[in-house]
Amino acid sequence: MIEDGPAAGSTFISTFDGRPATLQLGSGQWSPGMETPLLGHPEGDCFSYTLEPEAAYGDRNPDLIQRVSRSMLVEHAGPDATFEPGDMVEFTAPNGGRYSGVLKEFGEESVLFDFNHPLAGLTLRVDVDLLGVL
Repeated sequence: MIEDGPAAGSTFISTFDGRPATLQLGSGQWSPGMETPLLGHPEGDCFSYTLEPEAAYGDRNPDLIQRVSRSMLVEHAGPDATFEPGDMVEFTAPNGGRYSGVLKEFGEESVLFDFNHPLAGLTLRVDVDLLGVL
């Protein structure tokens, strides 16, 4: 649950209605700040905890809002690709890795992307129903 910001009160992801999520602590799936509140809870425990941005996905970084030339977008996505503001677009990094950003707006020569994590800068509430511990 998102605790603050324009999306306050909304659920970003839920596994309560479907297949439960599996998390291996210490493997890098979650940041240490997100994992620490899970420690010491027994199987069957149901609880919630709140995470400030610095313990979750960090604060928003204005340097990660960047313009990309429309020609670069076409080069990476293909000439037939279509995009709408709000779409998440994936790019290939120079080192071969992948990164993604949310398309914010189209300009004449460029498009504006936000490369911040969608949950950056937000206070989160994490609800847990601990089904098992291995």
